[in-house]
Amino acid sequence: MIDRLATSRAARRGDQAGQRPFSSRLRLVGSSALVATTLFVAGCGALRDDQGRPLTTLDPKGVQSNRIDDLVTPVFAVAGIVFVLVLGAVAIFSIKFRRKPGDVDGVDEPVQIHGIPRLEWAWTIAPAILLGALAVLNVQTIWKLEDRDKDALTVEVYGQQWWWEYRYDVNDDGKPDVITANQMVIPAGRQINLVIRSNDVIHSFWIPSLNGKKDAVPGRTHVWSLEADKPGLYQGTCTEFCGLSHAYMRMEVKAVSAAEYETWLEDQQKPAEVPTDDTPDDTTDDSLVFTGYTEFKNNCAQCHQVDGLGYDKELNDGTPDPDYGGANHPLTSGNAPNLTHLMSRNKFAGNLFDLYTEDGQVNTSNLGNWLRNPKNMKPMAPDENRGMPNLNLTSDQIEALVAYLSTLK
Repeated sequence: MIDRLATSRAARRGDQAGQRPFSSRLRLVGSSALVATTLFVAGCGALRDDQGRPLTTLDPKGVQSNRIDDLVTPVFAVAGIVFVLVLGAVAIFSIKFRRKPGDVDGVDEPVQIHGIPRLEWAWTIAPAILLGALAVLNVQTIWKLEDRDKDALTVEVYGQQWWWEYRYDVNDDGKPDVITANQMVIPAGRQINLVIRSNDVIHSFWIPSLNGKKDAVPGRTHVWSLEADKPGLYQGTCTEFCGLSHAYMRMEVKAVSAAEYETWLEDQQKPAEVPTDDTPDDTTDDSLVFTGYTEFKNNCAQCHQVDGLGYDKELNDGTPDPDYGGANHPLTSGNAPNLTHLMSRNKFAGNLFDLYTEDGQVNTSNLGNWLRNPKNMKPMAPDENRGMPNLNLTSDQIEALVAYLSTLK
């Protein structure tokens, strides 16, 4: 009887001992699956540009981004090697030293290595040396990213909910001569120093193929540099949560040749032409453009600036306001993007919507829908002066405004 009881207990201990390795392997498999799933989901959620390509620092297209890549490559290589070694060691030890049926506690345990000074010194010093080497590479990269060329161009960057403004001081007199929005034009092969500020909350400027991120903080000025290797379009996005439409606060850098850049600067400094009833236009009816110009003065000029535009605004006593409109009016609009040369850009509304169709025609549909009800196209809070309000325009007013805006080239 006693022998049968002892045999039964031994069998139960053997069954339990046999179950433990399976549960350990199950936990290992589960952990591996969790890591793989996390990496897969992270890859699926990548931000993408207009062509569906991910916005990534792993595709450098400029001097600064290549310096970051020179740091990222060895760091990822070392991290990958360490990951494989650690995961391999865990797998080997889990299999080789797993509890086997019949093992007795305190008798069949593997040799313990706790308290062996040489091993403890080794796995303390080796990671310290590794981290020290990576720290040296990191500091070197930081210093390189702070290099400033003497002949670098300076562009002031202002972030505000939810779009970006760029100011160019062409004459070096401390006043902006060109102001544009959402798309920044630069000469390829020349360093650009960005003077980054914010008009409201914290934003973060990021063109991943040209450089890393830099915050735009109210009341502070941050200087950041970028340089495109060759002409092209380089897209980015705000990376600091800034409110309702943070995910729709995009930006674009257009790099062109030095000659094209000088031509662009010259064109951007020209004031907009003031239309009349008989202003010639190749695409729209002249009277419709003039009507749109009138609608713009009445409905849009409170927030948007068009340099050189005469508003004919009168004071309460009936006399014209000499500081409102015309050539004396400042370029900065404050509340909304400067539209002087709107149609020289690719997109509008935070670089979200195309201004031109694929065949090169003005995208009157996008412009019309935006004027009809902007909140349907982009989340905003116009009641709190954040975003464009619905002006409740009629179809005729919208058609006229689109005709006028299409002439701002």
